[in-house]
Amino acid sequence: KSGLVRFSEEQQKEKDQLNEVPKEEEAAALHKASNASHRSNLEKNQINLGKNQMTKRLEPSLNWKTTVDAKEDNLEEKRGGRLEKPRPSILPGRAQLIRRSIEKAEEVISESSSESEEDEEPPDHRQEANADLPSEYWQIQKLVKYLKGGNQTATVIALCSMKDFNLAQETCQLAIRDVGGLEVLINLLETDEVKCQIGSLKILKEISHNPQIRRNIVDLGGLPIMVNILDSPHKSLKCLAAETIANVAKFRRARQAVRRHGGITKLVALLDCGQNLPEPAYLSLYETRDVEVARCGALALWSCSKSYANKEAIRKAGGIPLLARLLKTSHQDMLIPVVGTLQECASEENYRAAIKAERIIENLVKNLNSENEQLQEHCAMAIYQCAEDEETRDLVRLHGGLKPLASLLNNTDNKERLAAVTGAIWKCSISKENVIKFREYKAIETLVGLLTDQPEEVLVNVVGALGECCQEHENRVIVRRCGGIQPLVNLLVGINQALLVNVTKAVGACAVEPESMMIIDRLDGVRLLWSLLKNPHADVKASAAWALCPCIQNAKDAGEMVRSFVGGLELVVNLLKSDNKEVLASVCAAITNIAKDEENLAVITDHGVVPLLSKLANTNNDKLRRHLAEAISRCCMWGRNRVAFGEHKAVAPLVRYLKSSDTNVHRATAQALYQLSENADNCITMHENGAVKLLLDMVGSPDQDLQEAAAGCISNIRRLALATEKARYT
Repeated sequence: KSGLVRFSEEQQKEKDQLNEVPKEEEAAALHKASNASHRSNLEKNQINLGKNQMTKRLEPSLNWKTTVDAKEDNLEEKRGGRLEKPRPSILPGRAQLIRRSIEKAEEVISESSSESEEDEEPPDHRQEANADLPSEYWQIQKLVKYLKGGNQTATVIALCSMKDFNLAQETCQLAIRDVGGLEVLINLLETDEVKCQIGSLKILKEISHNPQIRRNIVDLGGLPIMVNILDSPHKSLKCLAAETIANVAKFRRARQAVRRHGGITKLVALLDCGQNLPEPAYLSLYETRDVEVARCGALALWSCSKSYANKEAIRKAGGIPLLARLLKTSHQDMLIPVVGTLQECASEENYRAAIKAERIIENLVKNLNSENEQLQEHCAMAIYQCAEDEETRDLVRLHGGLKPLASLLNNTDNKERLAAVTGAIWKCSISKENVIKFREYKAIETLVGLLTDQPEEVLVNVVGALGECCQEHENRVIVRRCGGIQPLVNLLVGINQALLVNVTKAVGACAVEPESMMIIDRLDGVRLLWSLLKNPHADVKASAAWALCPCIQNAKDAGEMVRSFVGGLELVVNLLKSDNKEVLASVCAAITNIAKDEENLAVITDHGVVPLLSKLANTNNDKLRRHLAEAISRCCMWGRNRVAFGEHKAVAPLVRYLKSSDTNVHRATAQALYQLSENADNCITMHENGAVKLLLDMVGSPDQDLQEAAAGCISNIRRLALATEKARYT
């Protein structure tokens, strides 16, 4: 660049005016501004001892909007009422709005759909023109004027003076922006003066914690300049640039800008500075800087890794092996962003495979024993993400990770860490071997104690873990003895979708025990489960229907209990019109249990269960096939339902189920065909579709129920054939 700062015409005029002031006056003014900043800090420290509430927060102003609207109205009147695109000289911000709307359309395609609400850009806040602003606001504005018009020495002094203010305070942050200080600070980054670059980045790093400032930095094109600084030979500059990127990349458009300008590759390269480092106590000054560079790089990658495209970019740039190496160090300040990045990336299947290959689980488990609560939280969260995989769950157990997870349940003050720990326990509990260990460590009793007075994110994980643990008899007994049934039933009235899915599964698992089922029924839990069949979310409907199955099976008077729910049977039958396969499978399973009572079977037949079940017969989903066949088998027990299934073309598709590779489907289908074969027309349909040959192969199955059903069906077909042949000859 030809000069230290690129100036606009207005800035150049200000510079000329400042140059007219004698040197002595300029130095005195700067000295006065610097002293004022120090005095303001001292005064502020005294006031903040108990009077932080006295600091008036600035409110957004709508004056600028009124002015712009008035200009647009006048412009429209001059053009005869025609709306035309304004020229940049009239509305310079309109071009940016158009560009940003185009970018947002592209981001919907390229970025992850699972990003948090933090990605939403906040509304812009402007200072009220007549607001009672503190003195710091005006002092900072004076310093910004010196930044615009001073020489190199004045610029450095102004930067140092500005840094002395409390830049964490919103008033100071917005004061820099409102007078055009952000443009100047970003321009300083493009100079060749390292001191000016460092001073500018130190200020930008502090004020970029403000969401509005983050957005302004991106709008002014600051991110590409910071990405270029990552190539600087000066380690201090690299660190400051990476930390500022970490602060700015909190929303989608910023993360996209970092990736588009090659920032991900450069940030991954920073991780290479921290390899093979000794313990913190033995670090040299040079090595300390290397650790800091790696830490800042990991911090920026952590922010950037919240989008799918950036996760892929990190993986392709070779970030996983470097993160794995850094994870083996004992530098806690660096471990937190490293584990945080891994935690974000572990949501993708490709990363989970790479994490296993790099033996990262072992180090995650090791750091669960750290004294740092934040590190424990992120390690537990990373295990939660990775434990979807069975091999990973086994690795956590083999490396001794279950015991520290169970012990961390006792520390309930830190809710974020508790949510991460309970999430890890939930996913690890999917493996039965892990459940045995958790029972040994008394984790189930602790989980029951966490069913009350906890935030929803904790409850979702606690109930999920109990739902997995209660698949075994011993654990169901523990939950009942610890008084866990009532708080579980109480959670059925919530509105959180994930919580409802988990709590219905847990209640259903407990209902397998007759003693627990009595408690659930007494607490009106079955009615609450039935009411969840009306929930708008398909996952909740399906989970509630699955939970009703053991409730009906183990209820003392199941038929009467089901009939007591007004409109309940009609509701269940109507759910067969759903498009969701899981809902259909669960409802078919519920109908199988409902149909065991003859009176209820008659009612659902009147509601049209036969044509609805027949309509589902042409499916390739083995889970649905199994439960549909079981429901058809049960429904054949009433009236002329066997004939009705044949009339609704359900027999031929059922024969094709025998070609499935799932033994459970074979057994359920053979039983359904056996019931249907009591009707002569159905036997003919089975024979025409090749059922006999398929059933003959199943007569030799080791599954006794399958044997009997297959043999019975063949027997009915054979008797019909003999009767037909005898009738022909007579």
